[in-house]
Amino acid sequence: MLRLARTHQMELLDQLGDHAPVDVLRGNLHDIRRANRWFGGASAVLTTLAPLLRAQDAATPLSVLDVATGSADIPIALADWAMREGRQVRIVATDLQPDVLRVARAAVESTDITVEQADALNLPYLDQSFDVVMLSLALHHFDSVDALQVLREMRRVARRMLLVNDLERSWTGYAGAWLFGHLLTTNPMTRNDAPLSVRRAYTRPEALALANGAGWHAARVRYSVPNRYLLTGRPA
Repeated sequence: MLRLARTHQMELLDQLGDHAPVDVLRGNLHDIRRANRWFGGASAVLTTLAPLLRAQDAATPLSVLDVATGSADIPIALADWAMREGRQVRIVATDLQPDVLRVARAAVESTDITVEQADALNLPYLDQSFDVVMLSLALHHFDSVDALQVLREMRRVARRMLLVNDLERSWTGYAGAWLFGHLLTTNPMTRNDAPLSVRRAYTRPEALALANGAGWHAARVRYSVPNRYLLTGRPA
């Protein structure tokens, strides 16, 4: 079977930005939350962060930056898990689009989460500001040059751990995304963007090469069911 070639066609979320109808954008972000919950994206991030959080002094919050947070579903899941574990976190959830930020702010109830506007290509934070810097379902939105810059910025502001959770480009992933978009939602943005996201996504070797190119230390990538990968590393 021929490899699925990476496309540079832009997703509707990137093209429309804050010009998208609010109900369509809200529905698309809701679909992304469902995908993270149903298909293990959120749990994969929590499982990866659990050893670090459990090793943290219970009286000292673990500081986390979530880049391109969308509806902030991963930060919400992390804050809820930390509360159940009796641990403290301080999470800054960022996105660039004002309408996306409004959806995130409406969803966030925990005082452990702050929602801020930030450009992933030029994060407005000092070097080594956060223990953990993570990016979920967003690296594929950037071409290889910008993706490299995003990973460099993540490394710059991190102290301890770097984490990317994203789709992996494959025919099986494309088929699954197409079925999700056409069987489990009627949202027009999701129907267009779900399979296109997979076609825009990086393979595990490509993601690892980007991390190494961005100067990540001890970068590792592993498969995460279904048709996702987890890329981890250290800033130094």
